[in-house]
Amino acid sequence: MRFRVLCRLFSIILMGLLGCEMASWAQSAEAPSASKDAELQFVVILTRHGVRSPTGKAAKYREFSAAPWPEWDVPPGYLTPHGYDLMKLFGAYDRIKLAGQGLLASSGCGDAVHVTILADSDQRTRETGKALAEGMLPRCAIDVHALPEGSDDPLFHFRGAHTAGPLATAAIAGRIGGDAGHLTEAYRLQLAALDRVLAGCGKSQAAGDKRTSLFDIPASLTPGKGDHSVELRGPLATASTLSENLLLEYTQGMSAENTGWGCLDGAMLRNVLQLHAAESEYAQRTPMLARMTASNLLDNILKALEQSATGKPVAGAPGKPGDRLLILVGHDTNIATVAGALGINWIIDGRSDDTPPGGALVFELWRSQSDGSEFVHVRYTAQTLEQMREAQPLTAQNPPADAPVFLPACSREDQSCTWASFAVAVRADIDPTYVNAQP
Repeated sequence: MRFRVLCRLFSIILMGLLGCEMASWAQSAEAPSASKDAELQFVVILTRHGVRSPTGKAAKYREFSAAPWPEWDVPPGYLTPHGYDLMKLFGAYDRIKLAGQGLLASSGCGDAVHVTILADSDQRTRETGKALAEGMLPRCAIDVHALPEGSDDPLFHFRGAHTAGPLATAAIAGRIGGDAGHLTEAYRLQLAALDRVLAGCGKSQAAGDKRTSLFDIPASLTPGKGDHSVELRGPLATASTLSENLLLEYTQGMSAENTGWGCLDGAMLRNVLQLHAAESEYAQRTPMLARMTASNLLDNILKALEQSATGKPVAGAPGKPGDRLLILVGHDTNIATVAGALGINWIIDGRSDDTPPGGALVFELWRSQSDGSEFVHVRYTAQTLEQMREAQPLTAQNPPADAPVFLPACSREDQSCTWASFAVAVRADIDPTYVNAQP
Protein backbone atom coordinates (compact mmCIF):
# COMPACT_ATOMS: atom_id res chain seq x y z
CA MET A 1 0.00 0.00 0.00
CA ARG A 2 2.75 2.41 0.92
CA PHE A 3 4.54 1.61 -2.37
CA ARG A 4 1.36 2.42 -4.35
CA VAL A 5 0.98 5.73 -2.54
CA LEU A 6 4.59 6.63 -3.31
CA CYS A 7 4.16 5.70 -6.97
CA ARG A 8 1.00 7.81 -7.22
CA LEU A 9 2.78 10.71 -5.55
CA PHE A 10 5.68 10.40 -8.00
CA SER A 11 3.25 10.39 -10.95
CA ILE A 12 1.54 13.53 -9.67
CA ILE A 13 4.89 15.28 -9.26
CA LEU A 14 6.03 14.19 -12.76
CA MET A 15 2.82 15.42 -14.39
CA GLY A 16 3.13 18.65 -12.44
CA LEU A 17 6.64 19.19 -13.75
CA LEU A 18 5.48 18.54 -17.31
CA GLY A 19 2.59 20.92 -16.80
CA CYS A 20 4.96 23.59 -15.52
CA GLU A 21 7.22 23.05 -18.53
CA MET A 22 4.28 23.49 -20.91
CA ALA A 23 3.04 26.52 -18.99
CA SER A 24 6.52 27.99 -19.25
CA TRP A 25 6.31 27.53 -23.00
CA ALA A 26 2.94 29.23 -23.11
CA GLN A 27 4.41 32.25 -21.32
CA SER A 28 7.95 32.47 -22.67
CA ALA A 29 7.75 30.88 -26.13
CA GLU A 30 4.54 32.31 -27.52
CA ALA A 31 4.71 32.30 -31.31
CA PRO A 32 5.43 35.67 -32.91
CA SER A 33 2.19 35.56 -34.86
CA ALA A 34 0.49 38.06 -37.12
CA SER A 35 -2.70 37.48 -35.17
CA LYS A 36 -2.99 37.00 -31.42
CA ASP A 37 -5.61 34.27 -31.86
CA ALA A 38 -3.47 32.27 -34.31
CA GLU A 39 -3.22 28.50 -34.02
CA LEU A 40 -0.23 26.46 -35.14
CA GLN A 41 -1.49 24.11 -37.84
CA PHE A 42 1.50 22.35 -39.42
CA VAL A 43 5.29 22.26 -39.13
CA VAL A 44 8.04 21.12 -41.48
CA ILE A 45 11.44 20.50 -39.89
CA LEU A 46 14.39 20.21 -42.28
CA THR A 47 17.14 18.91 -40.04
CA ARG A 48 20.73 17.85 -40.38
CA HIS A 49 21.66 14.48 -38.92
CA GLY A 50 23.23 14.31 -35.48
CA VAL A 51 26.90 14.07 -34.46
CA ARG A 52 28.74 11.60 -36.68
CA SER A 53 32.30 10.45 -37.16
CA PRO A 54 34.38 12.10 -39.90
CA THR A 55 33.54 10.80 -43.37
CA GLY A 56 37.15 9.75 -43.98
CA LYS A 57 39.51 7.61 -41.91
CA ALA A 58 41.91 9.36 -39.56
CA ALA A 59 44.89 8.65 -41.84
CA LYS A 60 43.23 10.72 -44.59
CA TYR A 61 43.68 13.91 -42.53
CA ARG A 62 47.09 13.09 -41.06
CA GLU A 63 48.93 14.99 -43.83
CA PHE A 64 47.80 18.31 -42.37
CA SER A 65 48.42 17.74 -38.65
CA ALA A 66 51.51 17.39 -36.52
CA ALA A 67 49.92 14.58 -34.50
CA PRO A 68 47.51 11.74 -35.32
CA TRP A 69 43.79 12.39 -35.32
CA PRO A 70 41.73 10.49 -32.73
CA GLU A 71 40.10 7.22 -33.65
CA TRP A 72 36.32 6.88 -33.53
CA ASP A 73 34.32 3.89 -32.31
CA VAL A 74 32.00 3.86 -35.34
CA PRO A 75 32.74 3.57 -39.09
CA PRO A 76 33.39 6.76 -41.07
CA GLY A 77 30.30 8.91 -41.50
CA TYR A 78 28.16 7.02 -38.97
CA LEU A 79 25.97 8.58 -36.31
CA THR A 80 27.58 7.94 -32.93
CA PRO A 81 25.73 6.71 -29.81
CA HIS A 82 26.34 10.17 -28.31
CA GLY A 83 24.90 11.73 -31.45
CA TYR A 84 21.85 9.46 -31.15
CA ASP A 85 21.28 10.56 -27.56
CA LEU A 86 21.55 14.24 -28.53
CA MET A 87 18.85 13.83 -31.16
CA LYS A 88 16.64 12.04 -28.63
CA LEU A 89 17.00 15.11 -26.41
CA PHE A 90 16.01 17.33 -29.34
CA GLY A 91 13.00 15.14 -30.09
CA ALA A 92 11.83 15.29 -26.47
CA TYR A 93 12.25 19.06 -26.47
CA ASP A 94 10.29 19.42 -29.70
CA ARG A 95 7.44 17.39 -28.20
CA ILE A 96 7.22 19.68 -25.16
CA LYS A 97 7.43 22.82 -27.29
CA LEU A 98 4.87 21.68 -29.86
CA ALA A 99 2.55 20.51 -27.08
CA GLY A 100 2.87 23.92 -25.45
CA GLN A 101 1.90 25.49 -28.78
CA GLY A 102 -1.11 23.20 -29.09
CA LEU A 103 0.07 21.20 -32.10
CA LEU A 104 0.67 17.87 -30.31
CA ALA A 105 -0.59 16.27 -27.14
CA SER A 106 1.82 16.35 -24.21
CA SER A 107 2.00 12.55 -23.96
CA GLY A 108 0.74 9.36 -25.48
CA CYS A 109 0.88 7.94 -29.00
CA GLY A 110 -2.27 9.46 -30.44
CA ASP A 111 -0.28 11.94 -32.53
CA ALA A 112 1.99 9.30 -34.09
CA VAL A 113 -0.38 8.96 -37.06
CA HIS A 114 -0.03 12.70 -37.71
CA VAL A 115 3.79 12.66 -37.89
CA THR A 116 5.83 11.68 -40.96
CA ILE A 117 9.60 11.25 -40.90
CA LEU A 118 11.55 10.99 -44.16
CA ALA A 119 15.31 10.43 -44.06
CA ASP A 120 18.11 10.12 -46.57
CA SER A 121 19.41 6.61 -47.08
CA ASP A 122 22.64 6.98 -45.05
CA GLN A 123 23.00 5.32 -41.65
CA ARG A 124 23.47 8.69 -39.94
CA THR A 125 20.24 10.13 -41.34
CA ARG A 126 18.12 7.04 -40.78
CA GLU A 127 19.34 6.67 -37.20
CA THR A 128 18.78 10.38 -36.56
CA GLY A 129 15.18 9.95 -37.64
CA LYS A 130 14.79 7.03 -35.23
CA ALA A 131 16.35 9.05 -32.39
CA LEU A 132 14.01 11.99 -32.99
CA ALA A 133 11.02 9.63 -33.04
CA GLU A 134 12.15 7.90 -29.86
CA GLY A 135 12.61 11.19 -28.04
CA MET A 136 9.41 12.78 -29.32
CA LEU A 137 7.08 9.78 -29.27
CA PRO A 138 8.63 7.22 -26.91
CA ARG A 139 7.34 3.65 -27.24
CA CYS A 140 5.08 4.69 -30.12
CA ALA A 141 4.92 2.93 -33.48
CA ILE A 142 6.32 5.45 -35.96
CA ASP A 143 8.32 4.54 -39.05
CA VAL A 144 11.29 6.38 -40.48
CA HIS A 145 10.86 6.22 -44.23
CA ALA A 146 14.06 5.98 -46.29
CA LEU A 147 15.38 4.37 -49.42
CA PRO A 148 17.79 1.43 -49.02
CA GLU A 149 21.24 2.43 -47.81
CA GLY A 150 23.42 3.71 -50.61
CA SER A 151 20.47 4.80 -52.77
CA ASP A 152 20.59 8.20 -54.43
CA ASP A 153 17.47 9.85 -53.05
CA PRO A 154 16.59 12.87 -55.24
CA LEU A 155 14.89 14.53 -52.27
CA PHE A 156 18.30 15.07 -50.69
CA HIS A 157 20.72 14.80 -53.63
CA PHE A 158 20.97 16.96 -56.74
CA ARG A 159 20.65 15.00 -59.98
CA GLY A 160 21.58 17.74 -62.45
CA ALA A 161 25.21 18.26 -61.49
CA HIS A 162 26.57 16.99 -64.81
CA THR A 163 24.76 19.75 -66.73
CA ALA A 164 25.15 22.54 -64.18
CA GLY A 165 28.92 22.46 -63.70
CA PRO A 166 30.16 25.12 -66.13
CA LEU A 167 27.46 27.67 -65.26
CA ALA A 168 27.78 27.00 -61.52
CA THR A 169 31.54 27.46 -61.77
CA ALA A 170 31.04 30.78 -63.50
CA ALA A 171 28.56 31.87 -60.81
CA ILE A 172 31.06 31.21 -58.02
CA ALA A 173 33.91 32.75 -59.99
CA GLY A 174 31.82 35.90 -60.35
CA ARG A 175 31.60 36.17 -56.56
CA ILE A 176 35.30 35.70 -55.82
CA GLY A 177 36.92 37.84 -58.49
CA GLY A 178 37.65 34.90 -60.78
CA ASP A 179 40.48 33.53 -58.64
CA ALA A 180 40.08 30.90 -55.89
CA GLY A 181 43.23 32.27 -54.29
CA HIS A 182 41.31 35.38 -53.28
CA LEU A 183 39.49 33.28 -50.69
CA THR A 184 42.81 32.44 -49.04
CA GLU A 185 43.56 36.10 -48.54
CA ALA A 186 40.04 36.96 -47.42
CA TYR A 187 40.20 34.36 -44.62
CA ARG A 188 43.92 34.41 -43.89
CA LEU A 189 43.49 35.18 -40.18
CA GLN A 190 41.12 32.27 -39.58
CA LEU A 191 43.25 29.96 -41.73
CA ALA A 192 46.32 30.92 -39.70
CA ALA A 193 44.48 30.16 -36.45
CA LEU A 194 43.44 26.71 -37.68
CA ASP A 195 46.90 26.03 -39.11
CA ARG A 196 48.38 26.77 -35.70
CA VAL A 197 46.03 24.24 -34.08
CA LEU A 198 47.00 21.65 -36.69
CA ALA A 199 50.67 22.37 -36.03
CA GLY A 200 50.21 21.65 -32.33
CA CYS A 201 49.63 25.19 -31.01
CA GLY A 202 53.33 25.92 -30.68
CA LYS A 203 54.28 22.53 -29.23
CA SER A 204 57.57 21.13 -30.48
CA GLN A 205 57.30 18.50 -33.20
CA ALA A 206 59.29 15.31 -33.38
CA ALA A 207 62.44 15.54 -35.48
CA GLY A 208 61.72 14.90 -39.14
CA ASP A 209 57.97 15.07 -38.60
CA LYS A 210 56.57 17.06 -41.51
CA ARG A 211 53.08 18.14 -42.41
CA THR A 212 51.40 20.09 -45.19
CA SER A 213 50.40 23.58 -44.11
CA LEU A 214 47.00 24.82 -45.22
CA PHE A 215 48.81 27.62 -47.06
CA ASP A 216 50.73 25.07 -49.15
CA ILE A 217 47.55 23.77 -50.81
CA PRO A 218 46.98 25.09 -54.36
CA ALA A 219 43.66 26.91 -54.84
CA SER A 220 41.46 26.13 -57.83
CA LEU A 221 37.87 26.31 -59.07
CA THR A 222 36.70 23.86 -61.76
CA PRO A 223 33.50 22.13 -62.88
CA GLY A 224 32.85 19.11 -60.68
CA LYS A 225 32.37 15.41 -61.27
CA GLY A 226 29.70 12.96 -60.18
CA ASP A 227 27.09 14.63 -57.97
CA HIS A 228 29.26 17.74 -57.42
CA SER A 229 28.57 20.65 -59.78
CA VAL A 230 31.74 22.47 -58.76
CA GLU A 231 35.10 21.58 -57.28
CA LEU A 232 36.35 24.39 -55.06
CA ARG A 233 39.79 23.34 -53.82
CA GLY A 234 42.48 25.03 -51.78
CA PRO A 235 43.16 26.18 -48.23
CA LEU A 236 39.55 27.21 -47.53
CA ALA A 237 37.98 23.98 -48.81
CA THR A 238 40.42 21.81 -46.85
CA ALA A 239 40.03 23.98 -43.76
CA SER A 240 36.26 23.56 -44.01
CA THR A 241 36.59 19.79 -43.68
CA LEU A 242 39.21 19.91 -40.94
CA SER A 243 37.37 22.50 -38.84
CA GLU A 244 34.24 20.37 -39.16
CA ASN A 245 36.21 17.39 -37.85
CA LEU A 246 37.24 19.46 -34.83
CA LEU A 247 33.59 20.40 -34.34
CA LEU A 248 32.69 16.71 -34.32
CA GLU A 249 35.36 15.95 -31.70
CA TYR A 250 34.07 18.77 -29.50
CA THR A 251 30.38 17.94 -29.81
CA GLN A 252 31.10 14.22 -29.39
CA GLY A 253 32.35 15.09 -25.92
CA MET A 254 35.85 13.75 -26.47
CA SER A 255 38.48 14.38 -23.82
CA ALA A 256 40.40 17.65 -23.91
CA GLU A 257 43.46 15.77 -25.18
CA ASN A 258 41.47 14.39 -28.14
CA THR A 259 39.77 17.69 -28.95
CA GLY A 260 42.17 19.57 -31.19
CA TRP A 261 45.10 17.87 -29.46
CA GLY A 262 44.40 19.75 -26.26
CA CYS A 263 44.48 23.21 -27.85
CA LEU A 264 40.86 23.80 -28.73
CA ASP A 265 38.16 25.34 -26.56
CA GLY A 266 34.73 26.66 -27.46
CA ALA A 267 36.00 30.15 -28.31
CA MET A 268 38.73 28.88 -30.64
CA LEU A 269 36.32 26.43 -32.24
CA ARG A 270 33.83 29.19 -32.98
CA ASN A 271 36.64 31.16 -34.61
CA VAL A 272 37.83 28.40 -36.95
CA LEU A 273 34.28 27.32 -37.78
CA GLN A 274 33.99 30.56 -39.74
CA LEU A 275 36.00 28.69 -42.36
CA HIS A 276 33.36 25.99 -42.69
CA ALA A 277 30.60 28.58 -43.05
CA ALA A 278 32.67 30.57 -45.56
CA GLU A 279 33.27 27.58 -47.81
CA SER A 280 29.55 26.77 -47.67
CA GLU A 281 28.73 30.39 -48.55
CA TYR A 282 30.45 30.06 -51.90
CA ALA A 283 30.23 26.35 -52.75
CA GLN A 284 26.59 25.83 -51.72
CA ARG A 285 24.82 29.13 -50.98
CA THR A 286 25.75 30.92 -54.22
CA PRO A 287 22.19 31.82 -55.33
CA MET A 288 22.22 30.46 -58.87
CA LEU A 289 23.76 27.15 -57.76
CA ALA A 290 21.58 26.94 -54.64
CA ARG A 291 18.37 27.38 -56.63
CA MET A 292 19.23 24.48 -58.90
CA THR A 293 20.40 22.23 -56.11
CA ALA A 294 17.53 22.94 -53.71
CA SER A 295 14.64 23.13 -56.19
CA ASN A 296 13.39 19.57 -55.68
CA LEU A 297 13.58 19.79 -51.90
CA LEU A 298 11.90 23.20 -51.84
CA ASP A 299 9.16 21.89 -54.12
CA ASN A 300 8.47 19.08 -51.65
CA ILE A 301 8.44 21.44 -48.67
CA LEU A 302 6.05 23.81 -50.44
CA LYS A 303 3.70 20.97 -51.44
CA ALA A 304 3.60 19.66 -47.88
CA LEU A 305 2.67 23.12 -46.57
CA GLU A 306 0.13 23.61 -49.35
CA GLN A 307 -1.51 20.29 -48.49
CA SER A 308 -2.05 21.48 -44.94
CA ALA A 309 -3.05 25.02 -45.95
CA THR A 310 -5.71 23.86 -48.41
CA GLY A 311 -6.84 20.79 -46.49
CA LYS A 312 -6.74 18.85 -49.76
CA PRO A 313 -4.31 16.17 -51.01
CA VAL A 314 -1.56 17.61 -53.20
CA ALA A 315 0.00 15.34 -55.79
CA GLY A 316 3.65 14.63 -54.98
CA ALA A 317 3.49 16.06 -51.46
CA PRO A 318 5.55 14.18 -48.89
CA GLY A 319 3.65 12.97 -45.89
CA LYS A 320 -0.06 12.40 -45.49
CA PRO A 321 -3.11 14.68 -45.61
CA GLY A 322 -3.92 15.48 -42.00
CA ASP A 323 -0.28 15.44 -40.87
CA ARG A 324 0.70 17.98 -38.24
CA LEU A 325 4.45 17.45 -38.47
CA LEU A 326 6.82 16.50 -41.28
CA ILE A 327 10.48 15.86 -40.44
CA LEU A 328 13.01 15.69 -43.27
CA VAL A 329 16.38 14.32 -42.12
CA GLY A 330 19.18 15.27 -44.49
CA HIS A 331 22.53 17.02 -44.44
CA ASP A 332 24.09 20.43 -43.87
CA THR A 333 24.25 20.84 -47.65
CA ASN A 334 20.46 20.58 -47.85
CA ILE A 335 20.00 23.36 -45.30
CA ALA A 336 22.69 25.52 -46.91
CA THR A 337 21.27 25.24 -50.43
CA VAL A 338 17.69 25.89 -49.30
CA ALA A 339 18.95 28.94 -47.40
CA GLY A 340 20.90 30.14 -50.42
CA ALA A 341 17.90 29.73 -52.70
CA LEU A 342 15.64 31.67 -50.33
CA GLY A 343 18.26 34.32 -49.56
CA ILE A 344 18.04 33.84 -45.79
CA ASN A 345 20.62 34.12 -43.00
CA TRP A 346 20.90 33.63 -39.25
CA ILE A 347 23.33 34.02 -36.36
CA ILE A 348 23.13 31.63 -33.41
CA ASP A 349 25.54 30.63 -30.66
CA GLY A 350 28.12 33.13 -31.90
CA ARG A 351 28.24 31.70 -35.41
CA SER A 352 26.88 33.04 -38.69
CA ASP A 353 24.99 30.70 -41.06
CA ASP A 354 26.53 27.65 -39.42
CA THR A 355 24.78 24.29 -39.86
CA PRO A 356 26.00 22.05 -37.01
CA PRO A 357 24.79 18.50 -36.34
CA GLY A 358 21.10 18.49 -35.48
CA GLY A 359 20.57 22.07 -36.70
CA ALA A 360 17.25 22.61 -38.44
CA LEU A 361 15.27 25.02 -40.58
CA VAL A 362 11.70 25.07 -39.29
CA PHE A 363 8.70 26.15 -41.39
CA GLU A 364 5.57 26.85 -39.32
CA LEU A 365 2.10 27.27 -40.82
CA TRP A 366 -0.29 29.28 -38.62
CA ARG A 367 -4.01 29.99 -39.02
CA SER A 368 -5.96 32.89 -37.54
CA GLN A 369 -9.02 31.68 -35.68
CA SER A 370 -10.90 34.94 -36.29
CA ASP A 371 -10.64 35.30 -40.05
CA GLY A 372 -9.04 32.03 -41.21
CA SER A 373 -6.02 33.74 -42.76
CA GLU A 374 -2.82 31.72 -42.85
CA PHE A 375 0.79 32.76 -42.56
CA VAL A 376 4.22 31.19 -42.32
CA HIS A 377 7.08 31.71 -39.88
CA VAL A 378 10.56 30.36 -40.59
CA ARG A 379 13.24 29.93 -37.95
CA TYR A 380 16.57 28.20 -37.49
CA THR A 381 17.41 26.19 -34.39
CA ALA A 382 20.38 24.17 -33.13
CA GLN A 383 21.86 22.97 -29.88
CA THR A 384 24.77 25.08 -28.70
CA LEU A 385 28.24 23.59 -28.87
CA GLU A 386 28.29 23.17 -25.09
CA GLN A 387 24.81 21.62 -25.00
CA MET A 388 26.05 18.98 -27.44
CA ARG A 389 29.40 18.42 -25.74
CA GLU A 390 27.76 17.96 -22.33
CA ALA A 391 24.54 16.31 -23.57
CA GLN A 392 22.50 18.86 -21.63
CA PRO A 393 18.75 18.22 -21.39
CA LEU A 394 16.77 20.78 -23.38
CA THR A 395 13.99 22.63 -21.57
CA ALA A 396 12.23 25.98 -21.67
CA GLN A 397 14.87 27.17 -19.19
CA ASN A 398 17.73 25.64 -21.22
CA PRO A 399 16.50 25.77 -24.82
CA PRO A 400 18.56 25.25 -27.94
CA ALA A 401 19.68 28.34 -29.81
CA ASP A 402 16.83 29.67 -31.92
CA ALA A 403 16.62 32.54 -34.41
CA PRO A 404 13.70 33.94 -36.40
CA VAL A 405 14.44 34.05 -40.12
CA PHE A 406 13.49 36.92 -42.42
CA LEU A 407 12.55 35.99 -45.99
CA PRO A 408 13.44 38.99 -48.18
CA ALA A 409 10.75 38.20 -50.73
CA CYS A 410 7.76 38.14 -48.36
CA SER A 411 8.45 38.72 -44.64
CA ARG A 412 6.63 41.49 -42.80
CA GLU A 413 7.65 43.43 -39.69
CA ASP A 414 6.80 40.49 -37.41
CA GLN A 415 8.93 38.13 -39.58
CA SER A 416 5.82 36.37 -40.93
CA CYS A 417 4.79 35.87 -44.57
CA THR A 418 1.19 35.52 -45.62
CA TRP A 419 0.64 32.04 -46.98
CA ALA A 420 -0.05 33.44 -50.46
CA SER A 421 3.11 35.59 -50.53
CA PHE A 422 5.22 32.75 -49.12
CA ALA A 423 3.99 30.35 -51.81
CA VAL A 424 4.73 32.89 -54.56
CA ALA A 425 8.20 33.61 -53.16
CA VAL A 426 9.19 29.95 -52.89
CA ARG A 427 7.82 29.06 -56.32
CA ALA A 428 9.94 31.85 -57.78
CA ASP A 429 13.03 30.14 -56.36
CA ILE A 430 12.16 26.71 -57.76
CA ASP A 431 13.53 25.78 -61.17
CA PRO A 432 11.10 23.18 -62.65
CA THR A 433 13.98 21.73 -64.68
CA TYR A 434 15.45 20.31 -61.48
CA VAL A 435 12.28 19.07 -59.81
CA ASN A 436 12.56 15.29 -59.83
CA ALA A 437 9.88 12.71 -59.16
CA GLN A 438 10.63 10.37 -56.29
CA PRO A 439 11.87 6.94 -57.48
